Amino acid sequence: MAFTLPEGLAPEVYPLAWLVGRWSGEGVVGYPGIEEAPFTQEVEFTHDGGPYLAYTSTIRLVEVPDDAAALVADGVATDGPAHDDVPPGPVDGLGPVWATESGYWRVPPERTEDLTDEQHPVEVLLSDPSGHVALYVGAVGKGRIDLVSDLIARTATGAELSAGKRLYGLVEGDLMWAHDIAAFGHPMQSYASARLVRDES
Repeated sequence: MAFTLPEGLAPEVYPLAWLVGRWSGEGVVGYPGIEEAPFTQEVEFTHDGGPYLAYTSTIRLVEVPDDAAALVADGVATDGPAHDDVPPGPVDGLGPVWATESGYWRVPPERTEDLTDEQHPVEVLLSDPSGHVALYVGAVGKGRIDLVSDLIARTATGAELSAGKRLYGLVEGDLMWAHDIAAFGHPMQSYASARLVRDES
């Protein structure tokens, strides 16, 4: 099926055009001290004609292990686990919110020497209600985005999160992603991953 550029999309973000739309699906989260648990996720990439994409994501747990429920109730989060105003029980018939984040994706005009002819630089600015702001930098090309954290700032009450890596890929029309973090004194390792389907409605 041929891909059509979204109407009104700024040329600066053409390399990210395949992300535009609503996505939903399932994944799994787990980390030292956090029992592995399945989740559902809703993601939306939108644009207003400016040289960037706006991004929102909401993750809800499907089943809540005892330790994860305690973390939700205590407001423990990386970028991340839920914030302190979210109850550990179901919300509107869905599972409890584990993580929300929003931000902006940009394609800067300057290309670095380490990029191939098929790659473009990308910058991503994200924030979450548990007290973190993160800047990721990386490359996009051939339906794949590789990102590494360049800066992570947290509030005095934000959980310790020192670094992160993210991988996004368009696989058979689905959006697959994986997120590694270094947090709570642990080295960089897998934190969450999911496979999302585009909402064609």
